[in-house]
Amino acid sequence: MAATRFSIARHVEDFTRLCASEQRTDPLETVTAELFPLCDALHYLGRKGAAILRARQLGVVGRPFWMWGVHSVVQRAPHGTVLILGTWNYPLFLVGVQVAQALAAGNRVRLKPAAGCEALTRRLVQCFYDAGVPADALVQLDSSVDSARQALATTSTACGGDRIDLVVLTGSANTGRKILEQTANSLTPAIMELSGCDAVVVLPAAPVTRVCEFVKFGLTLNSGATCIGPRRLFVEDSPIADQLVKGLCQQLAAINTPFAIHPAARDGVIQTITNSIAGGAIDATSCFDAEMLASSGRMNALVLDRVCVDDAIASADLFAPVISVIRLANIQDAVAAINGNRYRLAASVFGPDRDAVAMASQLDVGSVAINDLIAPTADPRVPFGGRGNSGFGVTRGDEGLLAMTVPKVTSRRRGRFALHLLPRNDATRKKMPIVLQLLNAKGISDRWRALRRLIS
Repeated sequence: MAATRFSIARHVEDFTRLCASEQRTDPLETVTAELFPLCDALHYLGRKGAAILRARQLGVVGRPFWMWGVHSVVQRAPHGTVLILGTWNYPLFLVGVQVAQALAAGNRVRLKPAAGCEALTRRLVQCFYDAGVPADALVQLDSSVDSARQALATTSTACGGDRIDLVVLTGSANTGRKILEQTANSLTPAIMELSGCDAVVVLPAAPVTRVCEFVKFGLTLNSGATCIGPRRLFVEDSPIADQLVKGLCQQLAAINTPFAIHPAARDGVIQTITNSIAGGAIDATSCFDAEMLASSGRMNALVLDRVCVDDAIASADLFAPVISVIRLANIQDAVAAINGNRYRLAASVFGPDRDAVAMASQLDVGSVAINDLIAPTADPRVPFGGRGNSGFGVTRGDEGLLAMTVPKVTSRRRGRFALHLLPRNDATRKKMPIVLQLLNAKGISDRWRALRRLIS
């Protein structure tokens, strides 16, 4: 797996060319947001993967006395065949790490790319082949919906063949529900990396200009098509809120080119934003044009001010450069708003370190960035996964590698003594409860009392 990065680096021009799309207009984003973290993850696998997957020996230390003579080994065994349903917004980094971890754990992989990512995926798969992965261990499927259905149908195969033993999906919550409906009958396990409606919490002492810079980055990265892009900004209803809205609008005004919205997301984006403005939200950037978005598929980055916590847009998984500013009487109220949202993928907290850490500890989300957003999740050492409608299970990091395996325990008994084979007679019925009390006595007096009963 580690060697795959050499082939990827050699073909960086191919990858940037094949990644180009209406959403991915800057080749630098492909290099920094996909290829760098993918190669880092592959390198990390090469250095740490074997140790993470190493069998765990359980000997004498910590063994219950009544298991005398038993030595156990906990191994990490592959699931078998892993079906990876790829995503279109980050088809290199997200898909590549999932493939690498599945293969490194000893699985076979069936990879269905997202529509429009076929050529790019073939180039990525070839890099794995170049590194020595056998062709039958990694097979690229057709990108059609029927291809996914057919692959999922094999979860019900009785035995052998190309039965799917684990499904890994990166996609929307609605897609996740459809996949789970197909895997339910066969009880096939799944890892679901789903939608987000991520929050940014701005504490009263946070530096406004710095916050605006980070939010602009997250809002416009990949044309807004980022699952952990900032969608809600919580701030106390005070002068700092006005400064944030003004500063963010000024930052976004410097962007002259509107962003392309993926065809699958356009109707939902138009309807959700239009309803929000009609319901009282303020278009602080004064640039939303529903007709332009409907006809051209493009929109300017948008800041909606005075959005209420319970507005529909405050719990919508929009893949577009739009952020809702939610003003609170007390910033602490953001905790309940975030934890009560159906999407809990990630969050960011800006402010003094001590206060931000205290806030982060209360948030029920998959990952929290303090005084940053998005970028820390690219660290190859950390896992990534959500809560609620944002999915379950993790990919990436040590935990993501272990998720591509199942624990297998092998226990060996040495010697003839086996407590559970002792005869069930009056003596054992009398002594065993006392032995239990002796081994679990609270203090010396209780232990001494149990010992006296045992030897009497």
